[in-house]
Amino acid sequence: MRLASLKSSFFSNRSPRGAKSYASFLRTSLSLFLATAAINSALANEQFASCTAALAEKAKQEGVSQQTIDDVFPRLVHQDRVIELDRSQPEFVQTFPGYFSKRVTDWRTEKGKEMYAKHEKLLHKLSEKYGVPPHYLLAFWGLETNFGSYKGKMPVLDSLATLACDKRRSTYFTQEFLVAVKLMEREKLQKDDMIGSWAGAMGHTQFMPSAYTHYAIDGDGDGQINLWASEEDALSSAANFLANLGWERSFRWGREVQLPENFDYQESGYKNRKSLSEWHAQGVKKADGSELGEGDTTAYVIVPAGHNGPAFIAYKNFRVIMRWNNSEFYAIAVGVLADRIAGASGIKATLPDLPAYNRKDIIALQSKLNDLGFDVGKPDGIIGPATREGIRNYQISNNMIADGFPGLEVMAALNVELERDKATQS
Repeated sequence: MRLASLKSSFFSNRSPRGAKSYASFLRTSLSLFLATAAINSALANEQFASCTAALAEKAKQEGVSQQTIDDVFPRLVHQDRVIELDRSQPEFVQTFPGYFSKRVTDWRTEKGKEMYAKHEKLLHKLSEKYGVPPHYLLAFWGLETNFGSYKGKMPVLDSLATLACDKRRSTYFTQEFLVAVKLMEREKLQKDDMIGSWAGAMGHTQFMPSAYTHYAIDGDGDGQINLWASEEDALSSAANFLANLGWERSFRWGREVQLPENFDYQESGYKNRKSLSEWHAQGVKKADGSELGEGDTTAYVIVPAGHNGPAFIAYKNFRVIMRWNNSEFYAIAVGVLADRIAGASGIKATLPDLPAYNRKDIIALQSKLNDLGFDVGKPDGIIGPATREGIRNYQISNNMIADGFPGLEVMAALNVELERDKATQS
């Protein structure tokens, strides 16, 4: 029976007196709920005030001036939304085609070319000094903030203080908060101008306070490092950061490749690094079918959407990109977007149409694998290295293509009933 019918039945079977009693009950319940919420809010505010007082004392001990403490700390506001976002888990699992198609777009490619024309002289100067080609710097900028068009909307100091006063990752965010306060003082920034992500990433390139402090540099020569207001500062800082992360001059990130028909997918992944000469000998070619080439440079094969999707070979700079953001999807997006900004056509393989798995689907898959002896750890709905390894071992034992990918054939073989199918049946 639908809710509307239930409501109609409920009220139609009640006397006027009963309806009044029920209305009174609802008012009382609502009042109790609001009173409880108010008490909890007051308690949270009291705890936050106590925590920020302790943070103020730490800031003073670390050399922050009393004037800054008096100006900033009384105005810190607990951000409930930050805690919600920190605790939230996405309902659906991101697939590579979904991730890639939303990030490597025609708009970002054309905007990147436009920004290259705007900053060409600076970009080549940075490339000569730090070894990072212009199109990579532009790709990072485009993926992080759409070339500065969206730098976040949360007050950074409030967000960091909120996370510092939360037990889950207090140590890390306490340090980032104190660094941010000292950074504000050092660069003569205004608290209200420090807007960023809910986790405290800031500016055109979304640096955390510690990265900002150690790697951001003055690119426009005005005596201030301002990653919000200065595109030159942001690009220069990105180049310096990547160089410090280990970027290798004159090397690519990787490239799309063609795999031979008899390719053993057990040989994909970071653990299976080989020289270019070895991959060449195994029949791996460039995406256009030309020879991959030979050399001692080590690389590994990635199949982010399984054996039915595109394949890539990753060089050392791919891992440098992952030190900026520890995601293979992100690193591939940076690499391909950079190639497109430089004039390449993008990937040649067709992105497969993959289902949007619900988190519960992956948890069910992980539980099935554990039950069968393919240990993937505690089921959490995240397709990490342990889960991919468990899938690959299951595939090997069942004479399937061992790409470590949770394709529909794997789900069917393990009798995992997908949430979308359950919804259709109900």
